[in-house]
Amino acid sequence: MKLITEEFIAVMKPYPLRSQEKVKDPFVPAKFFNPVGSQTWFMLEYDPETKLAFSYVTGMFKDEFGYVSLEELENVKLPYWLTIERDLHFKPRTLSECTTFRVTN
Repeated sequence: MKLITEEFIAVMKPYPLRSQEKVKDPFVPAKFFNPVGSQTWFMLEYDPETKLAFSYVTGMFKDEFGYVSLEELENVKLPYWLTIERDLHFKPRTLSECTTFRVTN
């Protein structure tokens, strides 16, 4: 699946890198997932020039915030000829609404 589409760029445009840095409960405009694994990337910010996104990833050893290259995600080869996918049915919402992530003071 092509992850970097015109639609994705349009959805992420209001959220450049570091735009939600001081937001306690950041907004999640897009979600990617591994269809044969447990990983989910809640995309928070995106830079179309570098194709880097800042996300909250779950389903790995530890849930964490971090940067991810969307070009690398697009090139991940999974079993059964599958790839990382964008959740086309995802409704944008806050991170706490998406996960067990909780806002603390």
